[in-house]
Amino acid sequence: QVQVVESGGGLVQAGDSLRLSCVASGLTFSGYPMGWFRQAPGKEREFVAHINWNGDSTYYADSVKGRFTISRANAKNTVYLQMNSLKPEDTAVYYCAASLVGRPSLRAVDYGYWGRGTQVTVSS
Repeated sequence: QVQVVESGGGLVQAGDSLRLSCVASGLTFSGYPMGWFRQAPGKEREFVAHINWNGDSTYYADSVKGRFTISRANAKNTVYLQMNSLKPEDTAVYYCAASLVGRPSLRAVDYGYWGRGTQVTVSS
């Protein structure tokens, strides 16, 4: 059974940093590109960042480029999202998931094995 668990969220002030972690079990983690998405209240889930299977290729949404960094540690079955210079508009539930289409993707429909998410709240 595949299990994905995100952690590291919290309440911070604008300009602060957080590092999210996502641990996956029950799958061959190194074989999956991974993505981070977020969903704010009343909004659709949106793409944040993705990383290929070995971590040498990453891609970011324009809204987080230069502030967020995605990385992975395959030996730990873990993908990370380092978030710096946080803004109130970054407030959302953050989810990680595994791409099921054999490549990184911007589309949530291409991902499966979603975790329950971790809440990030940024106050102004």
